Amino acid sequence: MKKDILEKGAILQRDKETYAIAPHIPGGITDTATLRKLCDVADKYYVKELKLTSAQRIALFGVKEEDLDAIWADLDQQPGAAIGLCVRSVKICPGTTWCKRGVQDSVSLGLKIDAAYHAMELPNKMKLGISGCMLNCAETMLKDIGVVGTPKGWRIYVGGNAGARPRIGDLLAETAAVEDDVLAIVARIVTYYKGSGSEQRLGRIVEQMGVEEFRKAVLGE
Repeated sequence: MKKDILEKGAILQRDKETYAIAPHIPGGITDTATLRKLCDVADKYYVKELKLTSAQRIALFGVKEEDLDAIWADLDQQPGAAIGLCVRSVKICPGTTWCKRGVQDSVSLGLKIDAAYHAMELPNKMKLGISGCMLNCAETMLKDIGVVGTPKGWRIYVGGNAGARPRIGDLLAETAAVEDDVLAIVARIVTYYKGSGSEQRLGRIVEQMGVEEFRKAVLGE
């Protein structure tokens, strides 16, 4: 019986025969050459459908198992971490790069976080969101770790998730508009989670400890 093929980023589909794959596109930011290559590969291997995903990727549906290796070779891209116990995605809004409402550079910060953590193995899945203003277009409050830009700097939230038991993240810390400060706090959260001994989503840990105790454990405050 066929099943997901994690090492190839392939998710078995409803027909129990074909797979979906999604190349990693950090922040959903791409160029015309990459889009043309995706289309050329889809045509070459008779991919049934392409879909824009909530993780800011482009998924290819209806991929045959025997074509997986050749498709990845032709794409020359890394798989997006759509499955497995790892950092699944880092969702990034346009921030001050493009958006008239942005107050912080979510693209710069988000791409650094993506480069550091995408696909990192963890006790459970983790999703992150980076929003350049309080409108939260990256759905930051529903991420395990969410970073939100304010006129004065950044707010870091923990423990959010969607799914069957949705949870709004708790405010963990506020910083000035200094990327290194945010990166240091995110690193401490991830390090704590990796060493926690728990296989639960981060939000369940925050619920059980309470955000004040979690803050003390992670930040020493």
